[in-house]
Amino acid sequence: MSHPLNTPIGRFGIETHEGTGTRVVATIPVAGLVNPLTGAPTVAPLAMLLDHVGGLANHIRKGDDEWTLTTELSLELVPEAVDLIAGHGDPVVAHARPFAHKTRTALALAEFTHRGTVIGTGTVRSFYIVAAEFTDFPSDPAHHERKTGLADMMAVRPGPGPAELRQAADPVLNNSLGVVHGGVAATGLELVADAAVNAAGAAGDPPLRTGSLRVNYLRRLLAGDQSRYEATALRVGRSTGTASAQAVGADGRQALTAHYTAYR
Repeated sequence: MSHPLNTPIGRFGIETHEGTGTRVVATIPVAGLVNPLTGAPTVAPLAMLLDHVGGLANHIRKGDDEWTLTTELSLELVPEAVDLIAGHGDPVVAHARPFAHKTRTALALAEFTHRGTVIGTGTVRSFYIVAAEFTDFPSDPAHHERKTGLADMMAVRPGPGPAELRQAADPVLNNSLGVVHGGVAATGLELVADAAVNAAGAAGDPPLRTGSLRVNYLRRLLAGDQSRYEATALRVGRSTGTASAQAVGADGRQALTAHYTAYR
């Protein structure tokens, strides 16, 4: 099933092929996309796919009066995933399933494959809320236009630092609760963290490639004048690098935090 272009899922080209009580299957096109800060091929949209399949696996277990919010997201990839994806135009496939029993929270497990090869795994933890207030997705014809390139898809532009992206307000990128979609925000964190570790490396070194991204959602992310993704390299060595990243909302408050590890 394709999703409307005026939704975050549709903007990223995600297609959902199955969504039952025991399994969710979806795909995303990633080949050809580059990090707007580095110009290099990227796997960042896999965070968007993970949030979708893992969040849906948790969401379909909700009660009639409940809704779900992502509270944690963890993505693990083989470092060569970016090269495998860039070399072929096939989409990445994600399979997700619920893990253990549901309480106030639920956990979903996901696996990613590309051309039949397993390239990663991930988890999404969701929190169940009640009495949610929903907003409509935008209906202006401009919001149904297809975007190309991550910068336009995400409505981001480089900030003053080498590892900063400014998040412009775009109603298409909001979820049904009217705040920036959790997968969009996680994608932004991966982009700036990747840029941070590679900017801190020695000139001429081969690029460090994403190994893991662990995200905590602290509060809702609202896009506006001060909203941005920014990262700081913690340590960069000959074969690995780590960075911390955060998403800051329109009110200037930290909304998400992430830890990132890359390998050469």
